[in-house]
Order: sequence, then C-alpha cells, then structure tokens
Amino acid sequence: MSKGKNRGIEAAFISAVFLGLAPVFGRQAILMGFAPLAVVALRTSMAAGLLLAIILLFKREYLYIFSLGLAGCALAGFINGVGSLFYYMALGRLSASVGQLLYSLYPVFVVLWSFLDRQKPSKLTLLRIVLATLAIAFITNANSGEIDFVGVGMMLLASALYALHLPINQRVLYEVPAPTVTLYTLLSMSIVVVSAYFIFDLKLPVGNIDWTPVIGLTLVTFLSRLTLFLGVKHIGGMQTALLGLGELIVTVGAGYFLLGEKLSPLQWIGVVGLIASLLLVRFEKQEARKGPGGWLNWIRAPHQLPPDIPWGPHS
Repeated sequence: MSKGKNRGIEAAFISAVFLGLAPVFGRQAILMGFAPLAVVALRTSMAAGLLLAIILLFKREYLYIFSLGLAGCALAGFINGVGSLFYYMALGRLSASVGQLLYSLYPVFVVLWSFLDRQKPSKLTLLRIVLATLAIAFITNANSGEIDFVGVGMMLLASALYALHLPINQRVLYEVPAPTVTLYTLLSMSIVVVSAYFIFDLKLPVGNIDWTPVIGLTLVTFLSRLTLFLGVKHIGGMQTALLGLGELIVTVGAGYFLLGEKLSPLQWIGVVGLIASLLLVRFEKQEARKGPGGWLNWIRAPHQLPPDIPWGPHS
C-alpha cells in the first residue's frame, strides 16, 4: 500500500472519530439552552475562524487558490451548508435512530455523484456499500411506528447534499492542499448557516451558560473537516465516505461506555459487519484521476501556477 493511501486511510478514520464525538457536544449544547440553528451557526463559523487565524499566523501561502477552485469550494460549502440545515430540521421530526440510518446512507449517493463524474465504482466498493448499508440497518435497529415522510425526505436530501460536496471538493483537491480547501469550504458553509440563523432563529440562551460543549463541537468540527479533506485528497471521496461510517462505531461505543446504553445481538452483528466493510478498504485500488469530461470537469487549475506557491508545477 502506498504512503499516500495509508495517510488518506488514517485521515479518514480520524475524521470519523471526531464526527462520532460531535453529536455528544451538540446534544449537550442544545440541552443547555442553545437552539439547533444557533449550534450549527456557532460551530461552523467558529471552526472557520479558527482555521483562518492559524493560516494567517503561520501558513499564509495556503490562502492562495485558483479562481475556479475557489468557486468549487464555495459551491461545495453552500451545498453542505444547506444540507446541514435540512439535517437539523429533519431531526426535529424523526427519531434519532431513523434519522441516523437515513443520513448514513450517504456513501450510496457518493457512488451516484462520482459515477456521473466518470468515476466508476469497483465491484468491491459496491459490495462494501451493500454490507455497510445492511450493517447500519442492524445498528440503528429502528422499530418505530409511523414514519414522517417529510422528515424522511429532508434527511435523505441532507444525506445526498453531504455526499455531493465530496466529489466537488475532490476535484479541487487535485490541485490544492487540504487546509486551503477546508478553509474556503468552511467559510462558504458559515455564510449559509449564519444567514439562516439570523433570518429564522436569532436568539441565544440567557444567563450564565456553559459554552464548553460549543467549544468542544467547534474543535471536533475543525479537526474532522481538515482530516476529512485530507482523506479525500489521498483516497478519493467514495472511499473516504465508506470509512466515515466508522462514526457510527464511535457513537455506539460512546453510548455504551459513557451513557450505559446496551446493544442488542442484532446491533452487535451490525457493528461486526460495519467493521468488516471498513477493513476491506485495504484491498481497494487507488482511484485514478480522470481526464477531461464529467460534470465537474470545469473545476480545473490553470496550466501555470505562480512560482512561489508550494504546490505549483515545480513541486
């Protein structure tokens, strides 16, 4: 296995760990009086501000990005920002288990979007998607009665939009470092979610409120996004999405050890199946970069980059 692929797998796993911790901090913040839209707006804008401050202080060269790459990041951030709004609105209508099941189907949407961009999934990838989907069904073990189809539609839309931003960012990552893509994507997301917060839910909890959960959510958002795009850069959006399902294992583990939640035998079968799907990534072949063509072909760097840019042609 190549060094780059190893690095991508490690980054994708780390991203899944941070994403698995995010619901814990988010739930704590909401229980302490923060509105859901306020939580989304604060964690996204604070994470973007933190990354911008670090780059301005230590790595200003990472501010450079070619114009179409910036447009791609803006598009990806807008799409993911809208998706995050639908995600939290859907959680207000669905049980957590049903919502998690639906949202965790995003690798299926990644395959669809990547196929439209001329990236044909391998037979092993399709097998892993089927295995992961069955495992998610066992883990969530949703036994609810009536289903809110409006909520289901919102969650599926959120899942599809999250999946859509991965191949878009993957195209930009062909030419741009992960920190740069993370920065401009987060800034674009911030514009979307902060605007929605000011328009629909402009309020903060009053009194002495503990901001620790919001700060924790900001840090895991910052770290998960950075490692997410590092994984996409080295192993592609499709494989990163599949590895990202490890988030469910983290959530299940945290619920078991920290909250005392017990797993049923069917859920343990699902955990084993999901782990198997994740481990099969070692046998995947590296995704080849496609030439001209595909619906994202417009996101291409100019032939000549400035000579002082570390990732330019001379690198």
